[in-house]
Amino acid sequence: MLVRYKLLHPAAKAPVYGSAEAAGADLHAIGYHLIKPGNYKLIPTGLAIELAPGTEAQCRPRSGMAAKHGISIVNSPGTIDSDYRGEIKVILINHGSEDFAVNNGDRIAQLVIAPVLRGVFAPVGDEQLSETKRGEGGFGSTGVGHLPASNPFASLAE
Repeated sequence: MLVRYKLLHPAAKAPVYGSAEAAGADLHAIGYHLIKPGNYKLIPTGLAIELAPGTEAQCRPRSGMAAKHGISIVNSPGTIDSDYRGEIKVILINHGSEDFAVNNGDRIAQLVIAPVLRGVFAPVGDEQLSETKRGEGGFGSTGVGHLPASNPFASLAE
């Protein structure tokens, strides 16, 4: 799929796939940025793209940055709509315990192009929505076991 792009800054780099089968293309930082533990910062990429209608781009975290330094993307995945033509910026957050430096040209995120399905929303008024086993359970309600009334391992501790 053709994705047209424009470099908006002299130091900006084109998105590049790290391998032939990589799902995401690397996005690179513009400038130097220091992110203190518990803080986040909006990092410019100097890149604007033109997507085909019916697609989106998602900014996703780099696994190595997360595993080694606790760096992630606040609104992961960040959504870039097909009609957006401005600079792509990435909101990095430092979940680690040490300052994290982002240097000019560092790979800071992955850009994944994906198809978009748009729903047609239909109000039901006073009607009920269809019933499911899950119902209104949310926020971790599925796949959670219940603790037994007594501790089955109590005799092992004695």
